[in-house]
Amino acid sequence: MVFQPQLWAVLREGYTLRQFFNDLIAGIIVGVVALPLAIAFALASGVSVEQGLYTAIIAGFIISLFSGSRVQIGGPTGAFIVIVYGIVQVQGIQGLWAATFFAGILLAIMGFSGMGNLIKYIPYPVTLGFTAGIAVVIATSQAPELFGFYWDDGIKAPSEFVDKILFFYEHSDTINFWAILISALSIFIILISPKVTARVPGSLFAVVICTLVVMFFRLPVDTIGQTVGHVPTELKIGIPQFAMPEIDWSKISPIFSAAVTIAMLGAIESLLSAVVADGMIGTKHSSNTELVAQGVANIVVPFFGGIPATGAIARTATNIRNGGRTPVAGLIHAVVLFVIVLFFGKYAAKIPLAALAGILIMVAINMSQYCLFYKVIARAPKSDIAVMVLTFLSTVFLDLTIAIPVGLILASFLFMRRMEGMFDAGSVDHRLYKLCDDDPDEDPFALRLFEVPEGVHVYEIYGPFFFGAASKFQAALAGIKCRVIILRMRNMPMMDLTGVSVLEELLGRAAKCNMTILLTGVKAQPMNVMTKYGVIEKIGKQHIFKTIVEALPVAAEIVEQELTIEKSQSKIQSEMLNSECGIKDFDLKTVN
Repeated sequence: MVFQPQLWAVLREGYTLRQFFNDLIAGIIVGVVALPLAIAFALASGVSVEQGLYTAIIAGFIISLFSGSRVQIGGPTGAFIVIVYGIVQVQGIQGLWAATFFAGILLAIMGFSGMGNLIKYIPYPVTLGFTAGIAVVIATSQAPELFGFYWDDGIKAPSEFVDKILFFYEHSDTINFWAILISALSIFIILISPKVTARVPGSLFAVVICTLVVMFFRLPVDTIGQTVGHVPTELKIGIPQFAMPEIDWSKISPIFSAAVTIAMLGAIESLLSAVVADGMIGTKHSSNTELVAQGVANIVVPFFGGIPATGAIARTATNIRNGGRTPVAGLIHAVVLFVIVLFFGKYAAKIPLAALAGILIMVAINMSQYCLFYKVIARAPKSDIAVMVLTFLSTVFLDLTIAIPVGLILASFLFMRRMEGMFDAGSVDHRLYKLCDDDPDEDPFALRLFEVPEGVHVYEIYGPFFFGAASKFQAALAGIKCRVIILRMRNMPMMDLTGVSVLEELLGRAAKCNMTILLTGVKAQPMNVMTKYGVIEKIGKQHIFKTIVEALPVAAEIVEQELTIEKSQSKIQSEMLNSECGIKDFDLKTVN
């Protein structure tokens, strides 16, 4: 069954009062922690504070309700900042809602169609490259709040990375050193908080302490209730209202493209979070159910003004560290956050933007996985480094919607090249000694242990016989002339349609040259493929053997039969020639 929410499984097993108490404590703590993160992610994404909070509440509740993981906490995350900001700048908020809605549909389809397990095939260098790229973009996007830059109203910072850096340099004379101080204080608190307590992330302490410092000393630092130009604005956060997103069908192509990116990134991050959670508590999540849960959440949130949501690794880890073990903790977290927003949301206006910038800088540092990034560059194969770096650069200097396909395409080509490098086909006389370096006799089927009849050539195929390796096979057997070819397939795990086509071409050439093809050691997948496409019928089941031991006597017999036929044909031709010569001599004597 594809759809198996863990909440239902927990209730079937029997939910105890002790479990509820543990989930209650964890849910309350995570709900409090989610408040500053939702606000920070919303502002960095170019949307309002309430939109980030509504997403954390509604999507968080739905994800926990239907999640394929027992401890997954959902909501807005740092990975979506770059995507959401770009969509809002180009398509507007209505375009973002439409893209989120379609992304939810795609995620649900992926889950119901059983594609959850396919996400694991995305190469690690691609994931590492674009997450590191997102981290760089997030960090640079926080420069105005981090340094307190000021520019006239109506002027917007460019979205392109290089132009943005140049723009910030042009306004470097407007740096607010109080903003730098508050940002540094926020980062410092986050770094030292684990030494005080590991149960509550430092982001909560950073927001509270920095807000109190700014209020007490009346520092000239922008807050959520102010714009960059120090113009006070009213912050109203209440019960989210239902509204239908307006879809501009004339712009459906870029909207759907953005939806695909949201769906792919949402799937990757949510399943990565679920895998991390499994490792922490020793459970096993349902990938397809998790995608369905993410899909339903993203279908619903646009109707309440929300933004894309996915599983949040940091909040999920916080949930686990504080005792959460069932989806009930995630439901409680959403309820707690709703209560906080409803009764204390107005106080969010006093939070300094510099404090949130410090939080996001730490999010970016953790997301970048800089230690792993450096390790890959220092130790990984050049092909993996190329994939990672190109994905990283595409994310930073181009766009995430380009970076992911570029990384996947490059990784696919490099994978095919590696697979092609693993493939080999040719005479096995000089290779069989390499199979067992210590003792060649460990291979009981080494060709040197058998007598290969004259006129018989033995070729062994190593590796998968797919389209990337077809040219090697053709080159190995090009121009071969003999009576019998034995193809050893014991080291060939798979064959695709191109391999079938090349083998049929060899059979056609063999038929013209009166050669016989024998196969040995054929594995299940190649046998099924060749049977399906009629190759086995063309070769003949009598020409297929388990080992070379069985094939060699038959090959010798075929060669002997061919030699006998050739000798008899040669004798007949000779007799006919002699007979013709005798008739000519008789005619000449008669004439004379």
